[in-house]
Amino acid sequence: MPESSNISLPLLQDDAAGRRPLVGLTLDELSAIVAGLGEPAFRARQINEWLYARRAPSFEAMTSLGRNLRATLEQRTTLRTLALADAQRSEDGTIKFLFRTHDGLNIESVLIPSEARDDQDEPKRQTICVSTQVGCPLDCKFCATASMRLKRNLTAGEIVEQFLQVERYAGEKITNIVYMGMGEPMLNYEQVFRSVAIFTEPANELVAARHITVSTSGIPSAIRQMADEGQKVKLAVSLHALTNGMRSELMPINRRYDLGELMDAVEYYYRKTRQPVTYEYILFDGWNDTDADIKRLAKITRRVPSKVNVIPFHEIEFTDPTGISATLRSTPREKFDLFIRKAREAGVMVMVRSSSGEDIDAACGQLAVKHDATSLTGR
Repeated sequence: MPESSNISLPLLQDDAAGRRPLVGLTLDELSAIVAGLGEPAFRARQINEWLYARRAPSFEAMTSLGRNLRATLEQRTTLRTLALADAQRSEDGTIKFLFRTHDGLNIESVLIPSEARDDQDEPKRQTICVSTQVGCPLDCKFCATASMRLKRNLTAGEIVEQFLQVERYAGEKITNIVYMGMGEPMLNYEQVFRSVAIFTEPANELVAARHITVSTSGIPSAIRQMADEGQKVKLAVSLHALTNGMRSELMPINRRYDLGELMDAVEYYYRKTRQPVTYEYILFDGWNDTDADIKRLAKITRRVPSKVNVIPFHEIEFTDPTGISATLRSTPREKFDLFIRKAREAGVMVMVRSSSGEDIDAACGQLAVKHDATSLTGR
C-alpha cells in the first residue's frame, strides 16, 4: 500500500489536443500563463474570476477579455477535460452523473439534496459527492468501486470540474462538498488538497471550508499531515468494524494500518486542530450490530469529540460480488433502530444517514461505472 505522499500514478496534464486545462490552476499559475502570452498581469485575475466565481461555460463568455486573447486561450488551453455522458435522477431528487475523462476513463459524481426544506420547499443544502480516483485500490468488501480497481488519480482540475459541471447542469448553487465518491482521497493527497484550496479561496466564491468533508478509510500519515498543515475542512473516518480482526476482513487496509495506529492519528489530529471527527459506520447484519459493538463504539468516541454517521448497507449485487462481499446483508430495520437507540443511551452522538439515490445505485458504497460513456447528455 503506497503512502499518501509517495503514490506514483499517472496524472492527466494536457488534453488530447495538447491544450492545457485551466480549471485547477491557481492565480499564480494563471499569471505565469498570461505573462507567457505577453498580456498584462490583471488579465490573470480576470481569467481566475471567470473560471471560478463566474463559472464561465466557454471562452466566448469571458467578455471582459479581448477577442484576440479569447481566441488564443481557446487554441492553447481548455476549460473542460471531463465530458458529461449521462445523468440519472432518483425518485428522491438525487442525481448521479457519469463523466468521461479525455483519456477514455469513466467516473461518477452524485448531487444530493438535503431532506430539510426552506420556506419555499426547496432543499436547504445541495451536496456534491466527488470522486478523487478512477476506481480504488483498497478493496473494501462492501464498496462497489472496488470492482473497478484503480486506474489513476484524478487531478485537482478534474475534481473541481465535477463541481462546476454538476452545478451548471442542476442550475442550483452547490453548498456542500464531500470527498466520498470513487477512490481513497488520502492516496491522492496533493491533488485533493490542491482542489480544496481552490474551493476555499474566498475570491473564487465556491464553498467555505466548514462545508467540506474529506473522508478516509484510514491513512494515518495523511491524517497527521492534515493536522500539521492546519487544514480547515472536516475529517471523516470510515470505521465500519471495531476489532482488528473484523475490520481487516471488511477493509484490507486495516492489515497495514490497524485500529490502534488509526486512532493514534485521530487523537493527534484533534490535539493539533481541536476539530471534532466524524466516524462513518455501516451496519451489517450479524457483523457489527451487537451490544458488544455498541460498547466498543462508545469507547472509541470518548477518545476525542466526535459524532457517528450510521449508514444502512446498500446492496452491490450488480457488481457480481464474491467471497465476504457476497455474504453481507443490511441490518433489519427494527434491529437497526434498536442499535441507534442503545448507542445514544451509551453516550454516542449518532446521526442516521439516508439512502439517497439507492434506486439508481448512487447511495453510499454503490458507485461503480457499469457501462462505457458514449453519448453526451449534459448541457
